[in-house]
Amino acid sequence: RSPGFNSLVEGLLKALPYLFQADKGQPFIFPATGTGAWESGLVNCLSPGDKVVAYRYGTFSHLWCEQARRLGLDLEIIETRWGEGADEGRLEDILRKDTEKKIKAVLLVHNETTTGVTSDVPKVRAAIDAVNHPALFMVDGVSSIGALPFKFDEWGVDVAITGSQKALSLPPGLALTHVSEKALEATKTATLPRFFFAYEDMMTMYAQGNFPYTPAIPMLHGLREALDMTKEQGIENVWARHARFGEGTRAAVRAWGLELLCKDPRWYSDSLTVLEVPEGIDSGNVVKTAYCKYNLSIGVGLMKVQGKVFRIGHLGDLNEVSLLGAIAGCEMAMLDVGIPIQAGSGVGAAVKHFQETASVIPGRMIEGVM
Repeated sequence: RSPGFNSLVEGLLKALPYLFQADKGQPFIFPATGTGAWESGLVNCLSPGDKVVAYRYGTFSHLWCEQARRLGLDLEIIETRWGEGADEGRLEDILRKDTEKKIKAVLLVHNETTTGVTSDVPKVRAAIDAVNHPALFMVDGVSSIGALPFKFDEWGVDVAITGSQKALSLPPGLALTHVSEKALEATKTATLPRFFFAYEDMMTMYAQGNFPYTPAIPMLHGLREALDMTKEQGIENVWARHARFGEGTRAAVRAWGLELLCKDPRWYSDSLTVLEVPEGIDSGNVVKTAYCKYNLSIGVGLMKVQGKVFRIGHLGDLNEVSLLGAIAGCEMAMLDVGIPIQAGSGVGAAVKHFQETASVIPGRMIEGVM
């Protein structure tokens, strides 16, 4: 660590709350993935046997549930069809019946990457508040924060987590989290074992502009650049760009005559689009063909939807032209495996949406630009 490392750390801790839209609480940076960030929230704020409620509607919400169970928490799962988001009424009913306030935390995956579903964080918070329940509100924003609207303070989130590899366009390796004052207070009585993810150790060293162990220094420099880019663009503009990309990709799916896994528009994701393939087609063959013939990486179906869907990501450092290339690659791969779509239909629909909603890039208005 060079003599300038302290200023790097101090600058990152000052800049990171903007990503979460937080003015209160404490950010943390761990050399880990989102799974590590999950664990950091659980082990710092809870004790063995504590009761928690979690929604399960995809691979990643399933894994967070499994982590909570293995850590010795008493887990109640709100099972939800894969392709749907959080039903706030079911949570409100569970919390209303908890008259002894034994439930200590609510776990929510904001954007379920398996299914292309974005749940409504403010409405889940409203369900908690409707019964005046004191449970901590923990939100996985791995594939949402930095791409979709996320407002830590305004929405009353207590622990929010994300990772470096999604909207920030960095390699995997940084677990980023923001923690409310209420959650920090809970750490004083929480007794789950913790060492690597101990908030108190991190805060002690943050006061010195340092880490309690070897940090991922190259990744921290990358994070500095990613946060600067986000600030330069303006977080609201970043959200708007992702909304355009999401709608343009969904327009392509409609033009292909295919169905989204997510049926309810209120849960559409602007981070990725997950579409169903026709009966008798293995979606894994679309993914393999796209990669092997067109050098295009798209996502396979996971667990319950394996072989039934594929996933088109449109978050991070992306523009209309690169996304159109991905949509074209998907068209070719689908035609190759026998899905009866019209060549150019999806690309054309996306082009129409992008062209009609485009504006001049800031700083590039010159004579002749239409």
